[in-house]
Amino acid sequence: MAVLSKIRQRSALLIAVIGIALLAFVIEGVLTSTGNGASRNIGNVNGQDINTMEFNYKVEQAKSNNQWTNSQAVVAVWNNDVNEILLATEIEKLGLRIGPDQLINVIKNDPSIAGDPNFQDEAGNFSMDKFNSFILMMQQQGPQQWNAWLNFEAQLEKIGLQQMYFSLIEGGIYATQQDAKTAYILENDKVSFNYVSVPYSSINNQEASVSDSEITAYMKQHSNRFHSEPTRVIDYAYVQSMPSEQDKEDVNQALLQLLEPTVVFNTDTKTNDTIAGFRNTKDAALFVNTNSDLKFDTLYYAKNQLPQGFQDQLFDLNVGEIYGPYQVGNNLFISKMVDKQVGNQVNAAHILISYQGAPSSISALTKEQAKEKAERLLEQIQKDPSAFAGLATLESDDPGSKQNGGLYQGISKGMMVPEFDQYIFSNPIGKVGLVETTFGFHIVKVTDKLNTVQLANLVREIQVSDATADQIYAKATNLEQAANENVDFIALAQEQELGTQNNIIIYPFQDQLPGVGEQSNIVSWAFNSATKQNDIKRFDTGLGHIVVKVSVVDNSELLPMVEARKIVEPILMNQKKAQIIKKTMTGATLEQVASSSDATIKTATDLTLKAPLIPSIGYEAKVVGVAFATQINDFSDLIEGENGVYMIQTTAVNKAPELENYNAYRSRIESMDQNNAQMRIMKVLKDKAKIKDYRLDIYQ
Repeated sequence: MAVLSKIRQRSALLIAVIGIALLAFVIEGVLTSTGNGASRNIGNVNGQDINTMEFNYKVEQAKSNNQWTNSQAVVAVWNNDVNEILLATEIEKLGLRIGPDQLINVIKNDPSIAGDPNFQDEAGNFSMDKFNSFILMMQQQGPQQWNAWLNFEAQLEKIGLQQMYFSLIEGGIYATQQDAKTAYILENDKVSFNYVSVPYSSINNQEASVSDSEITAYMKQHSNRFHSEPTRVIDYAYVQSMPSEQDKEDVNQALLQLLEPTVVFNTDTKTNDTIAGFRNTKDAALFVNTNSDLKFDTLYYAKNQLPQGFQDQLFDLNVGEIYGPYQVGNNLFISKMVDKQVGNQVNAAHILISYQGAPSSISALTKEQAKEKAERLLEQIQKDPSAFAGLATLESDDPGSKQNGGLYQGISKGMMVPEFDQYIFSNPIGKVGLVETTFGFHIVKVTDKLNTVQLANLVREIQVSDATADQIYAKATNLEQAANENVDFIALAQEQELGTQNNIIIYPFQDQLPGVGEQSNIVSWAFNSATKQNDIKRFDTGLGHIVVKVSVVDNSELLPMVEARKIVEPILMNQKKAQIIKKTMTGATLEQVASSSDATIKTATDLTLKAPLIPSIGYEAKVVGVAFATQINDFSDLIEGENGVYMIQTTAVNKAPELENYNAYRSRIESMDQNNAQMRIMKVLKDKAKIKDYRLDIYQ
C-alpha cells in the first residue's frame, strides 16, 4: 500500500549489508590464490587466461543475485570477463590511474551507497563524515569485513578507470564543419528524374533459383557479416504429462464422497461412529484442514475477488450451502458458505500532501504549508467532484496510487493507518474529507463499500495417475523407437495430436525452446562433442517426455543455412533476375528502353540522399545517388537497384542554400557518435582480439 502501509520498514545499516554481501570478494580472492592451473582454463583473451574455478564461482553468484538460469549466468559472466580483460589492457597501455578524489566520486555515485540514508546529510547529500565513520567501523569489524570492503573498493576503482577510458575517447569524438555540411546536404539537396523500371518480381523465382553452395560461398565472401556461433538444428516431439479425463473423474468422485457422512470403527468403544461429511459438519475449518489440499482460508472476499466464472454462484450462496465440484486451474473445488459480512471492504481514493520530516517524504513543504495546500484542494474538489482523479495524478505524493487517480480497492479493516481506516469505514459512499496521518494530509473519498463472504473450500489437485503416466510414457517410447527406425516421428506425433517443433536452430547456452520452455539439458546434449548428426534421445522431464533429433550439426561459424537463406537468397536471386531483365531493357533512351521492356516512363520528384524513397517502389539509395551524379537530361546506364533494374534521366538538381553555420548539425552528429561510442569501442576490441572459448568443452 505504498506510503499508507501500517508496517513501516526501517532500512538496516549498510555496514551489515556490505559486510555480508561482499564476503563474495573474499571468497573470490581465495579461489584466485588456489586456482594454480590444476583445472583447465575456461577461456583465453589475448593470452590472458580466464580461470575456470573463478568463473564458476562468478556464475553461481550471478545466478543467486539475479535469479538467472545457469545458461544466462554463463553468458553474462563470460561477456563481462572478456570486456574487463580487453578494457584493462587498453587502460594499462594508456597508463591511466585513478586518484583518491576520483575514487571517492565513484564510490558516492555507486547505487548501493548513493541512495542509502546512512551516508547522507540532512539535505540528502553524500556526507564525507558519515562515510569516514563507516570506513572506521569496517576496520574495527576485523580482517574479514575489512578485506571485503577493500575488494569492493577495488571493483569500484576498476569501474572508475573504465569510465575514465570511455570519457577520454568520447571527449575526442567531434564533428567537423564539413561533416555537418555534408549531413545538411544529404538532407536538403534534392533531385528529380524520369525513369523506367522493371521490378524483380516480374521474373519467376524458379528462373533465378539459388543453391545452398551459392549461399555458403556468399557468406564466406562476407564472413564478418555472417559470423555465427556453432549451431544445431533440432526436431522434437513432446508428450505432456497431463491428467486424463478419468483422473479428473476419480478426483471428482473422491470430493463427492467427502460431502457425505462416513462410518469409522472406534477402537476405544468398539463401536462404529458416524463422522459428519462436509455438507453437515459443524466445524468446516477443521474438516478442510483435515481433508483438503489447501488449508482453510480465514479471509473474507468481495464478489469480484472470487474465481472467474463462478462469482455469481458462490457469492449468492446462503450460509451453510454447498457449491461444486467446479474446476479452477488444475484443482477441483467444493465450496461452502461460512459467513457473510456487509460493507467489510471499502474502495477509497485519496490525494496525499506530505511535508518535510514525514515518513518516506521528499516534499519541500512545511507541515503548515501542506495543510493549507490540502485544504485548497479539498475546496476545489467540493466545487467540482469530477476533478478528483486528475488532481490526484498531478498533486498526490503517494506514488502507489497517483497514476490510478488515487484509488485503492478492496481495503479491509486494519490495512491502513488508523486515522485513514476509521474515516473510510465510518463514512458513507461519496463522502469526501480531510484526514491527517503521520504521512501527511489526505483528501479522502469513499468510492464504494463491498459486502464480503467467507468460504470453506475443499480442494483436491487433479494429478496424473500411475495408469495415465504409463500411457504417456508408452507414447514417448514409441516415438523414440520410431525415430531410431528412421520413421518420420514428427509426422507420427502430429497424427496423435502431440506437440511438435521442426527445424529449430539453437545456440550454445540457450535456455528456452519453443513449446517446452526451459530445457538447457537438451541444448547441452545437442552441443556435446559425443552427439552426432541424426542422433536421437528421449528426455524425461517433470512436464512430460521430449523426443529430440539433431538434424544438423554446424560448426562452420557461419550463419545456419535456414537463417542465411532468408537473408542471402533474395540478394543472389535479385542479381540473377537483374541479368535476365537487362537483356530485355535494350536501347539508349528512356523511350527505347520502355518500349523494349514493355514498361512506362515515370517521374520521381525532389528526392534526397537521406531519404531515397521512390514513390510506390521504396528504398533505392543507389538509383538516387546515380541521379545526383548524372548530368541534366543525360541518360544513365542500367542500374541494379534494391527492387528492380532502372534507367534514369535526371531532370533537375536543386542545391540547398548555404547556411551561415552548421552548428546544429555538428552538435547532433557529435551527440549520436558519442552515445554509440562505448558499443562501437567494444565491438572493435573484440573483433581484433584473439579469444579462445572453451565453455562448450567444460559445460556440456
